[in-house]
Amino acid sequence: MLSILCCQGILVMAFAGGNGLNVIVVVNQASSNSLELANYYCEKRQIPPQNVLFINWTGGNTDWDRTNVETLIIGPLNSMIAARQLSNQVDYVVLCMDLPFRSSDSVSENSTTSQLFYGFKDDTTPPPGAPVSCSLPDSSSNSYAGSECLFRDTPVGTARTNYLVTLLTSTNLPLSKALVDHGVAGDSTFPTQTVYLAKSGDFFRNIRFWQYDDAIFNTRLRGNYSVVRTNLGSPYGMGPSLGWQNGVQTFSIDGTTFAPGAIADNLTSYSGVIFGPIDHTTLKEFIRVGASGSYGTVVEPCNYLEKFPSPQVFFYQSRGFNVAESLYQSVTNPYEGVIVGEPLSAPFAQPAVGAWVNLPAFSSLSGTTNLSLLFQSASLQRPIQQVDFFVDGIYCRTVTNIPPRTNNILTITLNGFSTNYTVPAGASIKSIASNLTARLNTTGFTNATKIRAFSHGDRIELRSMDLSKSAAQLPLSVSNSLGTASLLATFLSTSGSNFLDTAAFGIRSYTLANVPQVGSYLQLIVVKTNGQVVITSVTNTVVCTTISTLAKTLFDAVNTNAALQSSDGVVIEDVNMHEDATWAYGPNDHSGDMNIRARSPGLPQAQTQVRLTGSATFTFTPSGTNRLDESLGDLQPRANVLVSAGLTNLPVSFSFNTSTQADGFHQLTAVAYEGTHVHTQGRVDQTVIIHNTVLTATLASLSGLTNLVSSTLQFSVNAAGGTISKIELFSTGGSLGVSNGVSAASFSVAGTNLGAGLHPFYAVVTASSGATYRTVTLNVRLLGTDSPFPLTITSATPPTLSWPAFPGRQYQILSATD
Repeated sequence: MLSILCCQGILVMAFAGGNGLNVIVVVNQASSNSLELANYYCEKRQIPPQNVLFINWTGGNTDWDRTNVETLIIGPLNSMIAARQLSNQVDYVVLCMDLPFRSSDSVSENSTTSQLFYGFKDDTTPPPGAPVSCSLPDSSSNSYAGSECLFRDTPVGTARTNYLVTLLTSTNLPLSKALVDHGVAGDSTFPTQTVYLAKSGDFFRNIRFWQYDDAIFNTRLRGNYSVVRTNLGSPYGMGPSLGWQNGVQTFSIDGTTFAPGAIADNLTSYSGVIFGPIDHTTLKEFIRVGASGSYGTVVEPCNYLEKFPSPQVFFYQSRGFNVAESLYQSVTNPYEGVIVGEPLSAPFAQPAVGAWVNLPAFSSLSGTTNLSLLFQSASLQRPIQQVDFFVDGIYCRTVTNIPPRTNNILTITLNGFSTNYTVPAGASIKSIASNLTARLNTTGFTNATKIRAFSHGDRIELRSMDLSKSAAQLPLSVSNSLGTASLLATFLSTSGSNFLDTAAFGIRSYTLANVPQVGSYLQLIVVKTNGQVVITSVTNTVVCTTISTLAKTLFDAVNTNAALQSSDGVVIEDVNMHEDATWAYGPNDHSGDMNIRARSPGLPQAQTQVRLTGSATFTFTPSGTNRLDESLGDLQPRANVLVSAGLTNLPVSFSFNTSTQADGFHQLTAVAYEGTHVHTQGRVDQTVIIHNTVLTATLASLSGLTNLVSSTLQFSVNAAGGTISKIELFSTGGSLGVSNGVSAASFSVAGTNLGAGLHPFYAVVTASSGATYRTVTLNVRLLGTDSPFPLTITSATPPTLSWPAFPGRQYQILSATD
C-alpha cells in the first residue's frame, strides 16, 4: 500500500510488511523470462540495483544438485552481500523463475528454498518399509517456527547466512507477474474475505484438523480476521477467499479466487512438484487463481505434521507478519518443502508514516549537516521503536533505537488480581514477555487467578482453568506507568477487556482393536453434564464378522440414539477402520480410530464423560472413563497480552557527514520499525545533491530512455573538476563497465543482458585525488518485442493515427473500410 503524507511539501511513501532494501533478487541470466520477472519485481518493490544477483543456469526448472546451489547461489550470494555491504539489511532472497525447485545429493532431496533458508539436510533412518525421505532428522528443525520473533534475532543456522527464501514463479511469465501484482496489492488492505480450514475425508492427508481450533481461537482474539472450518474436500466454486488449507490428493480449484496477500496450501505428497508430470494437484493451482504464497513438498515426506504449514500461519498473518515470515514460522521442519510466493505481502500490516522535515527534493548538502524526520505510529498499540538510515539503498546507521525503558512499571490485572512488573536494565520485548509470564505463573498468583500464562515471543497467551466462570466473567486489564524512568516507552496491550470463550468442540480420540467372536459386544457409556447416563451397546451374532463391521454398527447406534441427539449429547466421527484400507495397513491390522465429539462447543460441554468398552476380546485406547477435553488448551477461555516498546510520535534528528559519500546525487532513506516483533516498516525517501569538492559529472543516454530489449544501449559520461582516474557505469546487478584515465567515456550495454523492464543507470567518477562523484540516475525502460502500446485516432479530416514509436521497432500499417 502506498500512503501519502504531506509535511512541508514533502511526499512520503510508507510500505507495509517489509522493504525492498531487505531483499536480494536472484536472476537466471540464461532466461529472458527470469530477467523480465526480476526487473518487474524490483520496480514494484523498489529494490536497489545492487541487490540483484545474476547467475547462469541452463539445466531446466525442476532439479539440480546441492553443489549447484552452493556453487551458483550460496557462495556468490554471500560474497556479493559482503562486498556490497548489505549484511546488515538483507533478510529475504527471491528466486525469479526458471530455476529448479528441488536440490539433491546421492541420499536426500531438499527444496531449493529450504537449502538457502537453513542449509541442506540429509535424511536419517526412516520408519520400517518407508522411503528414506520419510525420516525426520533432528537437524531439520526450524528454530524460527512458532517463535513470533524477529527473524534476524532468531538464527536458524550457525551463522547469519540464512534468509527467508521464496521462489517467484508460475506456469508462465504473465501469471508470474500477476503473483507479484497480487502480493503488492495486498499490503495493508485488511481484506474481509474468509480463510477456510478444510477437513477432507482423506484420513492420511487431513491430519491438520487437530490444529485448526487453536489457530481459529487466536485469530478470533485479533478481531480483524475471519477463519472458519469446513468439511469440503476442495475449494471448487468457493469464490473470493483469503486462504485455504486442506489435505487431499487431487481437487479442482475452478470457481475460486484469492484476495491479494492470500496464503493457501494442500497437504499431499507432491504439492511442491510444480513442474513435470505428477498425479497430485500442486501448489501452482493456488498461485494461478491469485494466492500470494503457498507451500508444498518436493519429495514423498510421509504425513508428518512438522513438514507442513500449521494453520497458525493465518494467525501470524493476522498479526501483520508478511507472507514469508508467516510461512516460515508455521513449518517446523521445512527441508522438503518449497515456498512459492511474493514474500513481502502483508495484508494486515500497519506501517508508521513519516516525512523528512525541511528537506525538499534535490536539496544541496555539504559538510556535516543535521537531518530531521517525524514519524507517527499506526496506532497506540504499535509504537515506533527503531529508525534506520540508508544512503543509496545501503544501510548506513541506526539513528534511534528505543528499547524497553528501565524502571517503567507494567501492571496486569487478571480475574480481579493484579501484579506489577518493573522493567529491568537490558530488557528486551521478548525477555519482558517471558519474565512476566513466569510472574503470572507463580503458585500464589495462579491459585488466586486460576489462569495460566504462556509466552510466544512478544505475546503472552492467557488460559483460564476456572470451570465456574465464562469468559465474560473474566476481566482483563493492563496499565503502563513511568515509574522512576524519565520516559514511558514500554507498553502492554490486550486483546480485549475480557477473555474470549472458545468456539471449539470437546473431543476425545479412541482406538479399538482385535477380531470379534460370536457374542462379543461393544459399548459406549456416556455421562452427560447433567448427570444422565446413556448406554449404547451392540453384540455380534454373526460368524467371521470384522471389527470394522461391528464398530460401525455401534457408531451408527450412538449417532442415532435419541438421548444423545440434544445439545448435551455426543457424536462419533472421523471413523477410520483399518480393515477398510488394507492397501495402507496390510491384511492383518484389525483395528480402527475414531473421535467422540460433544455436540455443543465450549469447555463446560467438554466435561461430558465417555467410556468405550466391550468384551475382553477387544482392546481400547485410552481405557477407562474420560472427558472430552483432549485438546484442553483449545477449550479454555483465552486472552492475549502484547508487549511493545517505543513512541507513537517520534521526531528524529541526527547528523550526517556528507564527506563520507561521493559528491553528486543520492537517495536518502529512513525506515521506521514498529516496536513489536511484527516490526512493520514505514519507509521515506528523498533525493539530495552533495557538494564538497569541485568534481562534477554528467550521464547521458544516447539511445533515449525507452528502447527495445534487443537494442544496444549507448551512454556517455563527462567529468570535470580534476584529473579523472576512473569512470564506472552501474545498473541492475552492479557494475557494467569501467573506463580508466579519461574524463569522458562511452559505454555500450546489450539490452538482452539486462532483460525487459526498468533499469536505473548511474555513473561514479573517481579523481586521482580520491574524490568521487555520483551522477544523476537515469531510468531506462527496455521493452519486449510484443509489448502493447496505445493508438489514438483524431476526428479531424482526414483522421490521423498516432502512437508512441520506439527506435528499432517496425510497424506495419493495415487498412479498414470503416
